[in-house]
Amino acid sequence: GPLWERPLLEVRLGELHTWISTCSFSPQGLLGAVQRAWSSYCAKYIHVKQGGPAGISMLLAGYCLLSYGWNYQHFKRHRWRKYH
Repeated sequence: GPLWERPLLEVRLGELHTWISTCSFSPQGLLGAVQRAWSSYCAKYIHVKQGGPAGISMLLAGYCLLSYGWNYQHFKRHRWRKYH
């Protein structure tokens, strides 16, 4: 199919620049990309017949990493040090 219809994992490294230039970076385009990513994540890990803890644990791990990244400056400033 055309390059702009391919998912990211099917794009070759030499075609990556062209594929990125076909993407829409408007707010509506970014919202659509987030919705497609969320629906594919749910289809693969959440809405399955016999699921395991993988989908929920990935969400929790992602939340932990994001919250640590957001609070890193606070942690860095207030951590206890033996020698000042």
